[in-house]
Amino acid sequence: MLLYMSNSARETSSTPLHSVSVAGAVVREDGRLLAIRRADNGTWELPGGVLELAEAPEEGVVREVWEETGVRVEVDQLTGVYKNTTRGVVALVFRCKPSGGIERTSEESTAVEWLTPEEVSERMAEVYAVRLLDALDEAGPHVRSHDGRQLNTVR
Repeated sequence: MLLYMSNSARETSSTPLHSVSVAGAVVREDGRLLAIRRADNGTWELPGGVLELAEAPEEGVVREVWEETGVRVEVDQLTGVYKNTTRGVVALVFRCKPSGGIERTSEESTAVEWLTPEEVSERMAEVYAVRLLDALDEAGPHVRSHDGRQLNTVR
């Protein structure tokens, strides 16, 4: 019992805590990608957010895309796992296709637009643009990490 408690205490103090988020790389038939301009900082990103505790990742991405954009989606597949090593956030990105709804802004978004891959590269920081662009190829799922500025490919 003492050994177990000792190991437990050691594990608790050295075990990092991570937040898990989900994001939708929503691709229309014409190849345009769904993006939002965030209300809190004005940056362009994929729609997504923190996965709720009892929620499956696929359910979370459907909910987050709907809440932020008004677009209903069907989840296709996991296209990438991205870790922000500074903030301890692990993001699961799923390629999705739109299945209904009407684009609208929300409390979390000030703009919702369908962008070309070129516009994604121009408007988004690299760490977010790559998540959308990775979803367009068949080489995934991609595994990458970054420190908020520089992107590193793990696999």
